[in-house]
Parts: sequence; structure tokens; C-alpha cells
Amino acid sequence: MSKTLSAEEQSKDKYFAQLSKISEEMIEEHGKDFAMGALVMAAQWIAKNQLGAQEDVVH
Repeated sequence: MSKTLSAEEQSKDKYFAQLSKISEEMIEEHGKDFAMGALVMAAQWIAKNQLGAQEDVVH
């Protein structure tokens, strides 16, 4: 059975592909622990509505 993806599903697939690519790049350059930590931090920022917040950024 062939199912055509909706516009929303196609958009979500695009973002999953981008996440996959950047995850692979982070793992290649800095290892799995860094990649997982960065993605968890991003999820926490989203959950706390802190996207773009600068006070927690280490330079």
C-alpha cells in the first residue's frame, strides 16, 4: 500500500533529515556524548522557551 505524505509530514521528514545530518557531523567531530548532550540541551531550551537565550551560553 502506497501512501502519499501530507505537506506537514513532508516538512517533518525534512527536519528529521536535517537533524540526522547535523547529529552525524557532531558525532564525527566531537563524539557521541557531545552530540547527545547538545541535542538534550536543545530539547531543554525548547521545553523552557529559552531558544536564543544567551545567559547559559559558554564562550
